[in-house]
Amino acid sequence: MALWGRAVAAVGVTVPRSRPSTAFWQGTRVLVTGHTGFKGAWLSRWLHLLGAEVHGLALDPMTTPAMFDIARIGEVLASDRRVDLRDPEGTQTAVRSVAPEVVVHMAAQPLVRESYRDPAGTFASNVAGTANLLSALRADDVASELRAVVVVTSDKVYRQSPVDTGTLIAHREDAPLGGHDPYSSSKAMVEALVMAYRSLPALGSQPAWTVPIATARAGNVIGGGDWSDDRLIPDCIRAFEAGRPVTLRYPDAVRPWQHVLDPLSGYLVLTEDLATDSRDVPETVNFGPAAEDADVSVSDVANAVARMWGGGEGLVVTESSVAHETGVLRIDSSLAAASLGWQPVWSATAALERTVDWYRAHRDGADMAAWTDTQITEYCRG
Repeated sequence: MALWGRAVAAVGVTVPRSRPSTAFWQGTRVLVTGHTGFKGAWLSRWLHLLGAEVHGLALDPMTTPAMFDIARIGEVLASDRRVDLRDPEGTQTAVRSVAPEVVVHMAAQPLVRESYRDPAGTFASNVAGTANLLSALRADDVASELRAVVVVTSDKVYRQSPVDTGTLIAHREDAPLGGHDPYSSSKAMVEALVMAYRSLPALGSQPAWTVPIATARAGNVIGGGDWSDDRLIPDCIRAFEAGRPVTLRYPDAVRPWQHVLDPLSGYLVLTEDLATDSRDVPETVNFGPAAEDADVSVSDVANAVARMWGGGEGLVVTESSVAHETGVLRIDSSLAAASLGWQPVWSATAALERTVDWYRAHRDGADMAAWTDTQITEYCRG
């Protein structure tokens, strides 16, 4: 099935200028790290629909239930390797056995509040794990097969301005990096790490880094199949199903909400351009929502999900945040539009509708592998 083409404008949909290309991905050997996670599971099914040979490298799923199991990700994989990236030897062995042509690196400890509980583990997973992966990819026998590497970081890598948060402008890719919490700090460190690896020269028996590589920074992703703790929509769905209140720790916080398929489409298009002709491809790219969706708050999302789910009205309550969180976070995706032809497809409202539809279908016992594939196909058709 063709998963790209001219999009048709519809309510809540922006007509994009670019789609992943089946012609590029057909038969391409892809290593997805973090394939047992929420975003990795969606990406694995999409790559399978595009005809890629998908190999996964990750720890076991972190939640029960898990998108990996419910959407039957194992059935679309050419191989499924459970490897801890903090283990350099195990990582090197796994990478060599795949000999990937393309790598999309998403394996990470992804939760801000978990990073407060376990800072050392967060830095080890996100920074040391990425270093071990890139070291394995640098080896001559692996690098000779590689065409492109995309390392996914976060919109939270940006240092927050001391100005009034209500007037904070959207961060562009050249904005200063930083991070108050261990998660954000670790992702900023990954950005510096990739920059250093990109410039590695040949030294003794160690080869120079020669593979096109870029980092991708996405907004707050939503979509069916996320069951992580301390994530807004999973917390809402669990509460509404149980008929109990959902507590918002920071109701006025503004985030760049987007359906998971929007940044994933950006990662795919970025990878294609890197592998085809990397000379004019940015080294770092933001993938965020459209400007009209830049001021959606936590309480806006929670109350919208309550209305769409049905029976959740009146169950959204608030409390003061106990840990530092940025009040307003916006990212500017104009570089992605100008350099890659990428634009978000689903508005915040459309993204929330698809997300709630997915969870409702799961509650009702639907085939969630088929449901996931249908939403991917719908997204690609615009």
